[in-house]
Amino acid sequence: MPNHFERHGMRFARPLLELPASALRAWVESSGQPFVDDPSNADLRFTRNRIRKTLLPAWEACFPGFRPMLARSARHAAQAQQLLGDLARIDLAAVGEPPSITGLQALSRERQANALRHWLHGQWGVVPAAAQMEQVLDQVAACRTRGHRIELKVADGTLRRDGGHLAFGRPAGAASI
Repeated sequence: MPNHFERHGMRFARPLLELPASALRAWVESSGQPFVDDPSNADLRFTRNRIRKTLLPAWEACFPGFRPMLARSARHAAQAQQLLGDLARIDLAAVGEPPSITGLQALSRERQANALRHWLHGQWGVVPAAAQMEQVLDQVAACRTRGHRIELKVADGTLRRDGGHLAFGRPAGAASI
């Protein structure tokens, strides 16, 4: 989870994210403010709570002081994600939106996947499963003739060949972003 991020044109900041909960509680109590704990925080049906109650104590027992290293890894992952987004925008500027098949074929398989994920998520709000993306990449690689047909289910829609480009569509009446 990044300290800062942008979504839908709005910038969000979480300046206290790296502080441990115990430090925040101590500060709230010392300031005389009432502390309210959401009862859902104890419900182990939620993944976040199982992580807090089970996984984090186990990591602390096995790897004391793991938190700064985990936070650093999370920052690196966020930076890497930003770079992947930057690269996808560069690649999509070159191959077009919707992406041209020959343009995609000029990219490495990894860059094709990155550009397609970015396009599908940004334009259509869908994220293909890994198996779906592998099928798409195989079809793009095999598409060498004008008669080659591409039509694959991706998330709640269909990715298909439309002339020299890929196109995404949903069935009539399907929800969109």
